[in-house]
Amino acid sequence: MPLQKAPRGTVMRDVAKLAGVSHQTVSRVLNEHPNVRPETRLRVLEAMRSLNYRRNLAARTLVTRRSNTLGIIGFETTLFGPASMLYGIESAAREAGYLVSIATVRNLERADVLSAVDRLAQHAVDGIIAIAPKTAVTSALMQAPTDLFCVAVGGAGDSEAVPTVRMDNAEGACLATQHLLDLGHATVHHAAGPGDWPEAHERTEGWRRTLYAAGAVVPPVHPQWWDAASGYEQGRAMAADPAVTAIFCANDRIALGVLRALHEAGRKVPEEVSVVGFDDMPDSGFFLPPLTTVSQNFGELGRRSLALLLEHMNRPSDAETVDHVIVEPTLVHRASTAPPPRRAPRGSQDAP
Repeated sequence: MPLQKAPRGTVMRDVAKLAGVSHQTVSRVLNEHPNVRPETRLRVLEAMRSLNYRRNLAARTLVTRRSNTLGIIGFETTLFGPASMLYGIESAAREAGYLVSIATVRNLERADVLSAVDRLAQHAVDGIIAIAPKTAVTSALMQAPTDLFCVAVGGAGDSEAVPTVRMDNAEGACLATQHLLDLGHATVHHAAGPGDWPEAHERTEGWRRTLYAAGAVVPPVHPQWWDAASGYEQGRAMAADPAVTAIFCANDRIALGVLRALHEAGRKVPEEVSVVGFDDMPDSGFFLPPLTTVSQNFGELGRRSLALLLEHMNRPSDAETVDHVIVEPTLVHRASTAPPPRRAPRGSQDAP
């Protein structure tokens, strides 16, 4: 389309007319909504360029007192869970037609999170969703300006002042542990994550509670970090103990390290030792053997956190109720678990 000089007062309706679409379709293109056909998106973008159209967010903010922008607070990490939460929240916000501004913190300390809140507030965001694997994040949100709506997502537990959305980590651990007990294992060992992370603590407590309920022995735990190297260290100790027949790992990366330690020790999985992870990373189905694991629906976490934020934003200013949403995990059965090996009767001998 030839470049035309933009007439004064060019609005979204002009773009829609030139592109031959509705103004709602133009709005979806502007907000990067995925449910627009590629050829339609291209036609709208060409019309915008032809008219030299620029969306006037300042005018919109003056009229609606909303910027149509949401802030997300994340932190520098390669961990699958928090990174997937960030993607799930951002995707849900964009699908709902919101612009997204992301503030990343290096450390999960209250001062760093408050600084991120201030940066987002300066950009006039309508609300903030913060990934909160530690309680310092939630406590920082409690000090946010009273007219700035905030939701915490993750494993830091419920707050009296901040709405939260989190996975039921304890229930996920129960599912994994009960699965191994139902297969016939006398007890289940646990390769734990860091004890100062609420998610790791909740998974340990769910594992322990399930063993207590079954009257099974509760083995000691030695919490370490979330990575495969930590799983390998814990796995080496467990592999050296012939009584270990089942291991529940705090996440899939820990499980990867445990699987290597068992392989190096000559302990076959699942013929001799069963292993269950947590997270259902995309790669977990390609572990050797494919990993039975607890699946977290990060897309659902994103949608629920956005819905909770919007609900609180649209409530009367004097409303005092603070909601907490729990998303239930599911167990994904693969090839890394089986009944325990049969013990030969005492005094029996192998056939010559």
